[in-house]
Amino acid sequence: MATNLDLIRRTYEGTSEENGRNLLAVLSPDIEWTEAEGFPYAGTYVGVDALMQGVFKRLGSEWTGYHADVHSFIADGERVAAFGVYSGTYKATGKSMTAPFAHLYELRDGKIIRMRQYVDTVLVARALT
Repeated sequence: MATNLDLIRRTYEGTSEENGRNLLAVLSPDIEWTEAEGFPYAGTYVGVDALMQGVFKRLGSEWTGYHADVHSFIADGERVAAFGVYSGTYKATGKSMTAPFAHLYELRDGKIIRMRQYVDTVLVARALT
């Protein structure tokens, strides 16, 4: 049986398509996903459809080469943290960014029930204007 750390790793370490499939497979139907205040998609999204429409569809349509490159993971029971760097080019301005992030996941019975994003939003915002 896969550990919580294994489940989260699989959402980052493959191709974009693999990561997306792996994420969908481990999201609780009533996921609570919080994007940091000051981030372009700030707020809490409840449910898979709200998350896909409010965050991932927009990332795919508004950015070129958007990527979350994780360099470290920490697992503590039902919580897993991922630390890394976002990168990408905002289509509307043509400006690129790189910004450090942390994602804190809470899992129950092999499903992500909560995620909270921490990110240097100033570095992201510079690409938007």
